Amino acid sequence: MKQLTFNFIVLSTCITLSTSVLAARSPLKVCNAENEMPYANKNGEGFENKIAQLIGDELNRKVEYVHWNDPRYLVRDYLDKGKCDVVIGLDTGDPRVLTTSPYYRSGYVFITQANARLNLSDWKSEALQKSARIAFIPGTPAEVMMKAIGRYHDQFNYMHELVGFKSRRNQYIKYDPAKLVAEVESGKAEIAVLWGPSAARYVKAASTPLAMTIIPDNSVRADGEKMPFHYSTSMAVRKGETQLLTELNQAIKNRKQEITQILEAEGIPLVPENNPALASN
Repeated sequence: MKQLTFNFIVLSTCITLSTSVLAARSPLKVCNAENEMPYANKNGEGFENKIAQLIGDELNRKVEYVHWNDPRYLVRDYLDKGKCDVVIGLDTGDPRVLTTSPYYRSGYVFITQANARLNLSDWKSEALQKSARIAFIPGTPAEVMMKAIGRYHDQFNYMHELVGFKSRRNQYIKYDPAKLVAEVESGKAEIAVLWGPSAARYVKAASTPLAMTIIPDNSVRADGEKMPFHYSTSMAVRKGETQLLTELNQAIKNRKQEITQILEAEGIPLVPENNPALASN
């Protein structure tokens, strides 16, 4: 009887260990952009790909990418349907999902040629009125402020020229940040207004020295309401996936220094999380 009991305990222990090993080896399914550089692509060349691999290593789980090609349907058709389990870069507090603690905070930037000396500091800067061409992306805070300073309509044709005059109706029209940075590099535009993380790689690689100026987080729209320009970025999971959320939060905490090194190597401008004056969400 004792031998049978011993054998049962050994067998139970083996099953438990085997299950634990399998769980540790189950892939971490990451919702991954097929071609949304500099964030990620199917070849794993984006800075979010590097962060995903780092988190996978910390969790002892192989990263398995599930590719999407239209951000409008990322949460609905991929994360919510269980095709993948983690999104690496979403706004902190996105109501569609559960988000981790932020792993970085950044802001929108003005991009100019370094020797232009336009004295750009905020949306009240005179250079924004004098510049003939300002490259920006529709649907972003930049569009709101271009309308607020009265420069939206005279840039309308140029804005659409950047995407070959394609219509945004019922389709995803991608504005390539590399192209907008190149417009400033070549001198075709005097200023570009972009989300810092989307532009940093191309600013750093430009043959003509370029400068990024972080836009202060105190802009005011035409209606007098505040327009945030600094945002925190988190990882996200489906609602209800609290265990995975907890594991990701711990992984972010454990690998915080290495994550920051990846962001800094990319040239991404970072702003403090703990400064109330910078908090917008």
